[in-house]
Amino acid sequence: MEQHDFLKYATDALARLGIPYAVVGSYACLAYGESRMTQDIDIVVDLKRDDVSALCDSFPSPEFYLDRARVFESLDLRIPFNLLHPSSGNKVDFMLPRGNDWGRGQITRSRMVRLLPDRDIRTASPEDVILGKLWYYSEGGSDKHLRDIAGILKISPELIDVAEVDRWAARLGYSELWNLIKSRVAEA
Repeated sequence: MEQHDFLKYATDALARLGIPYAVVGSYACLAYGESRMTQDIDIVVDLKRDDVSALCDSFPSPEFYLDRARVFESLDLRIPFNLLHPSSGNKVDFMLPRGNDWGRGQITRSRMVRLLPDRDIRTASPEDVILGKLWYYSEGGSDKHLRDIAGILKISPELIDVAEVDRWAARLGYSELWNLIKSRVAEA
């Protein structure tokens, strides 16, 4: 299964089950910025305990690997869990919304975006993609996140509510980094 087919399958299952979600990370960057290779698909899900069985049943073994006990553990500990397609090596990282105001609103602020040539998929807003990339960078320091932000600012400036990113960056403690990125992009 190709990665884009896996994305379709996973998001179709979430939509069919009525589980609120938003594609984030590198795939969301494709909607607003420059394309680049990614090793996995990141999806924020507002998953409830009552949804776990139906979700797991939507990805039957042996074609897929989704550990039901790990999903329940993830809900209890508020940590990510993975869905694997073993024969292709493709992976979806499911993340629960962060426990702050920004994280809780991320799915609500998402929108349907032409993410694949033949498909609109619920995707994080460009502001939330930028804020998520600021968070990822602050956690791991990988420059790819800064390049992703710069790509969004260069390719889709008309789609970005900069004041909204400014507001959230200040609340989340990313103002210095965000202002640095904005100034570097403006200079380029």
